[in-house]
Amino acid sequence: MVITCLDLEGVLVPEIWIAFAEATGIPELKRTTRDEPDYDSLMKFRINILKKHGLGLKEIQDVISTIEPMEGAKEFLDELRSICQVIIISDTFTQFAAPLMKKLGMPTIFCNELVVSDSGEVVDFKMRCDKSKYTTVKALQSIGYDTIASGDSYNDLGMILESKAGFLFRSPDRIKADYPEIPAFESYDELLDAIKKAIAE
Repeated sequence: MVITCLDLEGVLVPEIWIAFAEATGIPELKRTTRDEPDYDSLMKFRINILKKHGLGLKEIQDVISTIEPMEGAKEFLDELRSICQVIIISDTFTQFAAPLMKKLGMPTIFCNELVVSDSGEVVDFKMRCDKSKYTTVKALQSIGYDTIASGDSYNDLGMILESKAGFLFRSPDRIKADYPEIPAFESYDELLDAIKKAIAE
């Protein structure tokens, strides 16, 4: 029994914070998990930037409403879901993910929660569990599933390295250089073929 675990941003949809940084003209917000391995530090940095500029959840959601899945992402996901169970495991937040899930055909997603004040200010965040991607694949394995995982960033490495098979997808060169043992792909066709082979093994 196999479950494929996929990252969301950079794999199926563009990076939300980069889109928001471009829309607001705040370059500091382009920093993502491709650049910063410590997610806690990254989110605290982002919340401080939002506060400094007087931006809240509504402004972020307005930008998210304009984001479309990456070209070919929904077709890839549809075909993958026809051959195995799929869970998107993301460090994004329910308040961000909902409209994107509709555009992807409502796949299952495990993600986190923002703490938002009555005025709409993002004041904190709640992680679903510690080391959420690694912890989730280990939990799935503990109840009898083999996992296959793919992502693009530092925070995906735990689930990739702990799975039966793991793949990098459109990762930065430095991550590919640091982890040459992980197969790396640039197209959905390549990734789908690799997952199919891993399922068959």
